[in-house]
Amino acid sequence: MDINSPIGVFDSGVGGLTVLKQLLRFLPNEQFIYLGDTARVPYGNKSQPTIERYAVDATRFFLRKDVKLIVIACNTVSSIAMNVVKQNSNGIPVVGMIEYSARTALRISKGKKIGIIGTRATIKQRV
Repeated sequence: MDINSPIGVFDSGVGGLTVLKQLLRFLPNEQFIYLGDTARVPYGNKSQPTIERYAVDATRFFLRKDVKLIVIACNTVSSIAMNVVKQNSNGIPVVGMIEYSARTALRISKGKKIGIIGTRATIKQRV
């Protein structure tokens, strides 16, 4: 990995393209590799071991591509398998969406109350 390596963006489908769009907007000089696992979507009704296995598969894919950062744009993977991805990332930084999204939502909410829409697996985790 070096400074010119791409950033890997992972989602269980195509919803993460909204994350990629913002990354392209704010980091226009970066290169990205997007992995949308549309073959096994939806993740939200799968078991934790299955989601973890899918997340490890994606992590290995990005390691073969020599990425410098892994962005998990899938809330289900962020809530269930973040630690598994970090453990398998060979020290490459990993970020998810839940913590950042929740902080931003609370910061801009006038009443400090927000609604959550998520998959069964994500909500069950109570992250």
